[in-house]
Amino acid sequence: MPDRHPSIDLPPLIAHRGLSARAPENTLAAVRAAHRAGCTWVELDVQLLGDGTPVIWHDASVRRCSDGRDALADLELPRARRLDVGAWFADDFVGERMATLREMLELVDALDMGLNLELKVNRGRSAPALVDGALPTLLDALPSERLILSSFNDAALDHARRFAGPERLALGVLFEGLPRHWQARCEAVDAFSVHTDWKRLNQRGARAVREAGYRLLAYTVNDPAAFAPQWSWGVQSAITDDPAVFDGRLPPP
Repeated sequence: MPDRHPSIDLPPLIAHRGLSARAPENTLAAVRAAHRAGCTWVELDVQLLGDGTPVIWHDASVRRCSDGRDALADLELPRARRLDVGAWFADDFVGERMATLREMLELVDALDMGLNLELKVNRGRSAPALVDGALPTLLDALPSERLILSSFNDAALDHARRFAGPERLALGVLFEGLPRHWQARCEAVDAFSVHTDWKRLNQRGARAVREAGYRLLAYTVNDPAAFAPQWSWGVQSAITDDPAVFDGRLPPP
């Protein structure tokens, strides 16, 4: 892999959807909690409301993580902002509101944190529209050394690469298990990193990723004892709901 990618210093642990074990996922509160816990990077999801506003959200609907029931595609920002997205998690978070991408980026930047932002293209949504809506704000907000943009969606990554070259924007290709032609996919978008389900990763695949020059990230790792051998395979960062479970279980620096 060419060395023209950003110089990104990844930590061993990245907080999944913010500190989602201790605060409602993908919220400003979850990112603040991650920062208080000593995390230097967070992983978050972005998609569009029906009016085209990029927001930090994972699901296709708001049913699981709010007091609403609508599909995200049916919401405009004023209605979305009336939702309580914290009460479902705990009383301490009653009144938490859905974060726009701009608000979240302002917080991440103010806290001097790194961000792995996933372009979440749910069924029936447009990948190019998401990239067009999110990328200008994203590229203006964070320096290249504190940003990885990832996705499972090929069209989203292809379109994102047209916005910025590899020296400005690190792209991460998300897989469940490594498919046969994973490297061709990474080469097509000049990827920086490979992100894979740790339960479907094997030593041979991990070695191939690292020998090809890509950074290797594993998700969503909440069993540090079972995961432990994968540090020696070359996994650089584990994306986890609760970094605290790794206390005393990290590889030597």
